[in-house]
Amino acid sequence: MAEPLLSLRGVSVAFGGLRAVQDVSLAVAAASLTALIGPNGAGKTTLFALMSGFLRPDSGRVIFDARDITGHAPHRNARAGMTRTFQIVQPFAAQTVRENIAVGAHLHERNRRRALEAAEAVAHRVGLVAQLDQPAGDLTVAGRKRLELARALATRPRLLLLDEVLAGLNPQEVTEMIPVVRGIVDGGVTVLMIEHVMQAVMHLAEYVWVLAQGQLIAQGTPAEVTSDARVIEAYLGHGTAARLRGLTS
Repeated sequence: MAEPLLSLRGVSVAFGGLRAVQDVSLAVAAASLTALIGPNGAGKTTLFALMSGFLRPDSGRVIFDARDITGHAPHRNARAGMTRTFQIVQPFAAQTVRENIAVGAHLHERNRRRALEAAEAVAHRVGLVAQLDQPAGDLTVAGRKRLELARALATRPRLLLLDEVLAGLNPQEVTEMIPVVRGIVDGGVTVLMIEHVMQAVMHLAEYVWVLAQGQLIAQGTPAEVTSDARVIEAYLGHGTAARLRGLTS
């Protein structure tokens, strides 16, 4: 069996008396598209912060590309090939879309002209070519989500951690974004996504982990987790679970 690109081994962190993440172990295979789901406050974004270096675990290890990166700074992890997006998109509003994307490209490219060229290539991948020379502040919510994705892609990640990239989008915008995310994986980038838009998870994810109150309560294919009594009780509810099972059948 191939070594996973990312693995967590017994990772825990507490804030005061609150155990936000408790003894979480998981493994993400290279070239996969997997999802982390769960109710609000489950610890999903905290877990992303532990993976990417924005937080250091109290215990446990983070292994990326067969190397222990526990506690490494985010910029160091980004250079190694792990990049994350954020729920709240904050572009440099006065700069153009092209210049915003180039910020990510500068992680590996010092030359401004080449960074701007790289930005244009990434814009093609996420559907932002027509907006390249517009101020980023003029983008719609959907456009800002694509820009956040583009800035992350410009860092040339091997693993992309997507934190609710579909949040705030209407159903049509979600439908239009699904093939963009799928195309990233088809282009060779491994994707692990936190997502509440369950229809998208069912269509995209090959494997799903379910987090509740800081603990993993289930894992498996989308069909398996939507049939799990613990997941239905903690997160989905019976009506939603039944509808989602219809999508996977």
